[in-house]
Amino acid sequence: MSEENPHVKAREFSVLYRDRPAVKKVTLSIVRGAVTAIIGPSGCGKSTLLRAVNRMNDLIPGCRTEGELLLDGENIYAPGIDVVALRRRIGMVFQKPNPFPKSIFDNVAYGPRLHGRLTRQELAERVEQSLRRAALWEEVSDRLHTNALGLSGGQQQRLCIARALAVEPEMLLMDEPTSALDPRATTRIEDLIAELRGSYTILIVTHNMQQAARVSDYTAFLYEGDLIEFGPTRDLFTRPREKQTEDYLTGRFG
Repeated sequence: MSEENPHVKAREFSVLYRDRPAVKKVTLSIVRGAVTAIIGPSGCGKSTLLRAVNRMNDLIPGCRTEGELLLDGENIYAPGIDVVALRRRIGMVFQKPNPFPKSIFDNVAYGPRLHGRLTRQELAERVEQSLRRAALWEEVSDRLHTNALGLSGGQQQRLCIARALAVEPEMLLMDEPTSALDPRATTRIEDLIAELRGSYTILIVTHNMQQAARVSDYTAFLYEGDLIEFGPTRDLFTRPREKQTEDYLTGRFG
C-alpha cells in the first residue's frame, strides 16, 4: 500500500445539486489496496462523494461537479470519458442487498456475460472464483441454480459482493454495506473486507464509527460537505487534529 501512488485523488472536488453544494472542494488521496472509510453525520455528503467515484451521481437531474477527481491520474469527469468502462473498473455494493430475481449462478454471471465473451467453462470458473472471494462458495455450491432471493440477508449481501467482483474490478465502493444486517452477518462482511484488503482498493461509507475503526486503514471525516480531517484511522481515532473531529468521535454531536 503506497501513499505515493494514490488510486484515486480528489483535487478541490465539489458536487452540487443544482446550486446547493453537497461536497465542497474536497482534496484527498485514496491509497491503492487500502480500505478507506468515510464517516460523518447524516446528510454530510458521504454517499455523494462515494458515488462520485463511479459517476453514479450523473443519474441525478441537476447534479454537477467542479474540480477534479482522478483515477490513476486521469480525471474521470473529463470530456470523452467512457462511463461504462469506468464502472467496470469500480464495483458497487449498496446499503440493502439487491440480488436479481435470478439464480445464484446467474446473479454472479450477469456482469461477465454482459461485458465479456467467456466460454461456458470460463464462466463457471469465474462464478466459483467470485463466490470464493466473497466467502460464500461453501454455503451455496450445491444450490447454484436456486433463486438468490432465498438466501439470508447476510448471504445476499455477500452475493452482491461476489457479483461486483465477477467483473474483476480494481476498486470496490461500499455504501453502508452492513446497516441492514444483523450483528453476526455484519461480522462476516467485516471479515470479508479484511480478506479483500490489498487485492482491491475499498472505499466504505459507514455511520458506525466502531466499524470504521475496525475495518479501515484510513478515515475521512466529513461534516456538511466539508472534509474536516483525513488520515490513518488509528491516528484520527486516538489523536484527532481537529476539535470538530474529536467532538464527533466522542458523541458531542452527530
